[in-house]
Amino acid sequence: MVTLTNSCRKTDYKLEGQYQVISDFGFGTGTTVWKANTQYLIDGLVFVNDGQKLTIEPGTVIRFKAGQADEASALIVARGGKIIAEGTAQKPIIFTAESDDLKGSVPLYAQGLWGGIIILGNARLNSTGGEAHIEGISLNEPRAVYGGQVDNDNSGSLKYVSVRHGGTNIGDGNEINGITLGGVGSETKIEFVEVVSNKDDGFEFFGGTVNARYLVSAFCGDDAFDYDLGYHGKGQFWCGLQSAAGGDKLIEADGNSVEKIISIPNSKPVLFNLTLVGNRDGSGDQLVSFNTNAAGSLQNSIMVEQDNGIVIEFSSFRSNSYTQLLDGKLKLTNNIFNNVNDNTPDGVFRVHGINGENTTEQDNFMETYFDTAANSIANPGFVISQSEFNLNPQAEEVFANLQPYDDTWFLDVPYKGAFFNVNWADWTLVGQTGILAVK
Repeated sequence: MVTLTNSCRKTDYKLEGQYQVISDFGFGTGTTVWKANTQYLIDGLVFVNDGQKLTIEPGTVIRFKAGQADEASALIVARGGKIIAEGTAQKPIIFTAESDDLKGSVPLYAQGLWGGIIILGNARLNSTGGEAHIEGISLNEPRAVYGGQVDNDNSGSLKYVSVRHGGTNIGDGNEINGITLGGVGSETKIEFVEVVSNKDDGFEFFGGTVNARYLVSAFCGDDAFDYDLGYHGKGQFWCGLQSAAGGDKLIEADGNSVEKIISIPNSKPVLFNLTLVGNRDGSGDQLVSFNTNAAGSLQNSIMVEQDNGIVIEFSSFRSNSYTQLLDGKLKLTNNIFNNVNDNTPDGVFRVHGINGENTTEQDNFMETYFDTAANSIANPGFVISQSEFNLNPQAEEVFANLQPYDDTWFLDVPYKGAFFNVNWADWTLVGQTGILAVK
């Protein structure tokens, strides 16, 4: 268990060799600026406390000590705290392991070398009482509580940020996600953010309303994207990549626990223009799963190279994600699939009876829904190998049968998927190494 003490009356900023080492003894970072010309090293769990604001300059590199459980290192923005981490395409802000010299000392696919980034806010969840304690951190730590009633809460901004090689075991057997967003509100700005080679999920949304554009989740040990506890934000231009070495789902969508299956708000994000690339390694992994009454919209997207496609739970005795689809709260429209399962509609859209129910009727409906919802099986023109993901689409289908954007937050683009001709990922590690090529 992670236990923090108040053995010191302030956060410890001390010099150790080339680094300014930062440790937290209960009083957070304070309101401060981390500068690009300083080498920072995080030792243990460091919080941005309620009322504090951490500003990070473009080009700043923040490294984290290795360690698990009590020795894990992570940066946590507590509810009421704020982080302003706004890099540029030329000067991204990098969070990485202490051992990473940014010159190849850490292999691209190395995972679990430190913890991750956690941001907690005051937006709504569907948990009992409207609050929860973020997983992996001691229940004795009050700064790890998140959730509330402020859907337009503002936890700050992340822009042009790269999070690399995280996911150590932070406690209770939990590997930390690359970026965890718990109850984060819609006034928080998240765009141009990469998580690469995290041992657990790339991005996980626990409730909240935060919107996010231009995300890359690459080569993570578990899911590329995960949402739960009533997340109902918006997303556009998300890219999920799996390596040959592993990974689970590209998206895992959950509503709540089985015991709290009917819960408000629903997990119901609206997602447009995703590009999801699996590894089709024969392990039976899915592109997307909808479980425990999860809903949401997945539209104008391209999904390729996976053993199984989109799997929707069905139950004959309780609310479930298949019912959400019938009620119009789960939408899967105007998407392209290629090399997914057996490349047929009934192979791409599947229904899973959670208690062994016969789902022939539901599977037949999903096969029809595939066509009526303007989905298609087509080669988007990607070039994918072990050394390169060229995801600039070429096929005419990419520009046809587009679902209209139903909210002015979305950028109205005339193509499916995350990319077309503009290489917005040139600032990422996977873009700079040549692994991700999109122009």
